[in-house]
Amino acid sequence: MFLLKTLEQDSQYIRSVSLKRDHILSYDNFPLNLPTIQNLNELQFHPNVTYIIGENGMGKSTLLEGIAIALGFNPEGGTLNFHFSSYDSHSNLDEYLRLIKGVNRPKEHFFFRAETFYNVATNIEDLDKEEPFLDPKIIDSYGGKSLHEQSHGESFFAVFNERFQGNGLYILDEPEAALSPLRQMTMLARINELVNKGSQFIIATHSPIIMAYPNAKIIQITEEGLSESKLEDTQHYSIMKQFFADKNRILHHLFN
Repeated sequence: MFLLKTLEQDSQYIRSVSLKRDHILSYDNFPLNLPTIQNLNELQFHPNVTYIIGENGMGKSTLLEGIAIALGFNPEGGTLNFHFSSYDSHSNLDEYLRLIKGVNRPKEHFFFRAETFYNVATNIEDLDKEEPFLDPKIIDSYGGKSLHEQSHGESFFAVFNERFQGNGLYILDEPEAALSPLRQMTMLARINELVNKGSQFIIATHSPIIMAYPNAKIIQITEEGLSESKLEDTQHYSIMKQFFADKNRILHHLFN
């Protein structure tokens, strides 16, 4: 039976994010030159699940990264205890973001980035090698098996299933990257389990499956800025629906 528990609005971990416009001298340089950022007034998060969606280049990952860094996360991902750096490429957007937090504090924090997850997995192994007698090892909280010895999809799920335990704030950037459609649906079930354990998710995604969680807030980013949308009204959903409804016609136009 599907259960959906809604956190009380005043107890959600992150309530909103806005731009510190009084700290900005110019909007000419990245990332402040992005329409997404220039049009950011106040983005209010859902107590359970908020999706940030949009075409490539719109700035959704930049915004998610800025939120995560402002909260104290490592730019490449992991828990608040990760402090490594493989390549310093993050923007300074976090310096211009104002976060409003709820009354309660999460017991767990995790920033998951598909594009830098390999670096997180490597850092876990390096830390365990530095402390060979540590018991339990860091990898034990991820299922006990090296994340590099699993497929991308399996290692992603080791984080979702083993590391995420509830009462957490989870920020996920394109978690569907290595997941099959079936695994994406399984992830929805896992999100629901964690929501029912008092968790809050902020997710950037391209996947209509991932963004199908009931009663979630979907924030769509376009050149005009940010706006709330229903799943069925998103471009992601409509394109997929049109493609499978008449794929031969669409393929004909694509190839000709």
